[in-house]
Amino acid sequence: MSISDAFPTPAHPDPRRGEPSWDLALQYPLQGAWSVDEYLALDTGLLVEYTDGIVRVLAMPSLLHQWIVKYLFGCLNDHVCQHETGEVYFAPLPVKLSESKYREPDIVYVRPQRIATLHGHPTGADLAVEVVSEGKESRDRDYIEKREEYARAGIDEYWIVDPQDKVITVLTLDGSEYRTHGTFANSDKATSLLLSGLEVDVASVFARCEE
Repeated sequence: MSISDAFPTPAHPDPRRGEPSWDLALQYPLQGAWSVDEYLALDTGLLVEYTDGIVRVLAMPSLLHQWIVKYLFGCLNDHVCQHETGEVYFAPLPVKLSESKYREPDIVYVRPQRIATLHGHPTGADLAVEVVSEGKESRDRDYIEKREEYARAGIDEYWIVDPQDKVITVLTLDGSEYRTHGTFANSDKATSLLLSGLEVDVASVFARCEE
């Protein structure tokens, strides 16, 4: 029996076949009309960010992206557990940057005072890490958009982890803008001004990039 015999074409195919499910889509607000509560109530299993009533669905991460996030989370979490107060979290986790903007950093470190309740979401962060995904849009978002937004939100330190160039850029807040603490590659160890004594071996971070 062929596939066409097992699943024959309907005698009267629905003319809506192949179209978006508009009836479901129209249950959601139009872009620009989303409230913060509606955004936070989304349960899609996707990474979704929010700006001024507009929601943006981010590309799903690759295995390599997640492996790097897992490795870095382990480094930061081990250090914080031994030397600092506060906690390290990973996406998906909406982080409030302002009344009208939420982002989903790959990793965040937050001091205790930022956590009003474990049933909510942090307001800001003390350190944010983004692992750059493939494509110009992702690179622009991490290198340009989020650099400006995280500085404006007062996040003390921002790490941009770039698997394409195999470089970790550590930015530290200087007034209202970031300055470069260091650009680390090859045999370097990436260091932090915020988390004293933290060292991350760059070669280990990118060890699986060629697989």
